[in-house]
Formats: sequence, structure tokens, C-alpha cells
Amino acid sequence: MDHIKLSRLNVRHLVVLQLLLETHSVNLTATRLCISASAVSKMLSQLRLELSDELFYRSGNQLVATAYAKSLRPAIVRLVTEFEALFYRHEFNPQQFNGTFTIALRDSSFELFCQQLFIPLINTYPNIKFELQHKALLGLNGLYSGQVDFVILPHDKSQPPSTDEQIMWQTLVDDEMICLMDPDHPLAAQELSLDNYLSYAHIGITDVDLGQPFFEIQLAQQELNRRVVINAADFGTAALLLRGTELLFTCSKKWADMAYQAQGLISKPLPFNYGEVVYSIVCQQQSLNDPAKYWLYQYLLAQINAPLIQISSN
Repeated sequence: MDHIKLSRLNVRHLVVLQLLLETHSVNLTATRLCISASAVSKMLSQLRLELSDELFYRSGNQLVATAYAKSLRPAIVRLVTEFEALFYRHEFNPQQFNGTFTIALRDSSFELFCQQLFIPLINTYPNIKFELQHKALLGLNGLYSGQVDFVILPHDKSQPPSTDEQIMWQTLVDDEMICLMDPDHPLAAQELSLDNYLSYAHIGITDVDLGQPFFEIQLAQQELNRRVVINAADFGTAALLLRGTELLFTCSKKWADMAYQAQGLISKPLPFNYGEVVYSIVCQQQSLNDPAKYWLYQYLLAQINAPLIQISSN
């Protein structure tokens, strides 16, 4: 072990590097740490010297991390988290916490859980800050890189998108899948059968973290396939596309029951086995060593027991 080399770096350097990887800005990092931009630049210069890498290069007004800097992120997050835990010898007090939690989720997941999870947090703990990221930009890859604390997403219960033992999947709510259609759709007054379900065009959902849905696999095993003519990024967009068309959309029943985009649409049970579907909260197991993240994790799980609250369109 090179103790001399290690002695030249301290936890401040690690924190600066972590924040630079998050903010891509010397000024924003300085603001977050309540120090001067020149102090951040000095520590960055020291890091470049000791790590023998440029770490960041400038592109316009932003810093872009080198491949080596990006590779350091998981280790930096782990080290800072473990060091931070040394300061929490007593029970964590959320009223005194002044940090930031980053959560990635779809727009529809936020809509489903906004009133139940986030509004009470914001009202009860005004010092806590949140960064809500779209899951299409920072999903499970954000967990691995340390850019995201938690991901909330719907998925097939039998097929979690990752089997990594370091990633924890905890069910928030069980759900079921239904078929949505316009009230003037030719199938609106009929019982939905497999034949007429497959005879119309469908809207699909694009998700880089999720593989082929269980029900799609089940249909394929019977040599049956849906005719997907539009792929949307989110449930809300897909529901809006149903208006005035003969398209069908297969989605979460819990979301459809409360989302204003789905109001007035016709909902029908699916005419086949679609497996078990759930909404889960996902995180890195070791991140729960951080008392703040562990507290939020437990809070979200406890809060979810309350009934879902419908969001008004007004």
C-alpha cells in the first residue's frame, strides 16, 4: 500500500469528485459544498495529478467526465457513503437532514405515487431536496453509476430486469394489466376475446431497462403476436393516442384507475395469462448502509400502505 500517495488525498477530494460527476460543473459543486470555485478547481488539479488522468474536459459550459472518471463513480459513491455513516452514531433525524435524494421513475409512476409518497415528504421535511429523473435517461444504469439513489418502476414480478445480487427489488404495490380503448372503439361494447384483441393495432411502451413483457412471451409461444404500430415512452402519452383511434393499449390497472389521461376511456380485462405485475422500488443493497437512504427506503415502504390518491386534472 502506498501510504504516502494515499495521504495526499482526503475525503474532501472524494466528495468533490463525486459532485463533479453529478453536476458536471465547478460552480455548482462549489455552491453545493459552500466553498469557492477556486477551491474546487485546486482539488480537481490535485486529483488529476495523483490519479494520472485528466478526469474531465470542457465542452461548452459543461465538464465531461473521461472514461476513467466514470469508472471511478461506483467506488467513490461507496467510499463517501461509508465515511458519511461514521457521523451518524445516533438515530437518523430527517428534520435535521439537508441533503438530496435522487429518484428515477417514469412520468406515469410519478403520477401514480406523487400524492402518496412525495407530497407528504415535501410538506413534512422541507429541508430535504429531491432530484426526480426520468427513468429513460437514468434508470438502472444510474444505480450502477451512483447517479441515482432509487428507481421506481412497473415490471413483471417473475422477471426482474436484473439478477444482480447487489440490486434489491422490493414490491411497493401489486398490480394487474388491462386493455384500454377509446369509448367509440368497435370493441367497446363487446367482451374482449383473444382474437379481437389481436385483430386491432396496438400501442407499445419502450423501456430500455425492461425486457420483453411476460404476456408477449406467452403469446409468442402460441405463435401469436400483437401488431404494434406506435411505441410510446410512457402510459400517459399512449392513453392520449387512443382518443379518436381504433388502437388498443395494454397497461397498469392502478395507473388507469386514477390517471386523468385515462379518464373516459374503456377498460377491459385481458383475455390471456399476463403473469404477475408489480411496482417496485429498486436500489443498491450497500447504499442502505447510508442512514439517510435507509430512512427514506423505510419511509416509502411504510407510506405505500395508505390508499392511492387520485390526481385531479384541474
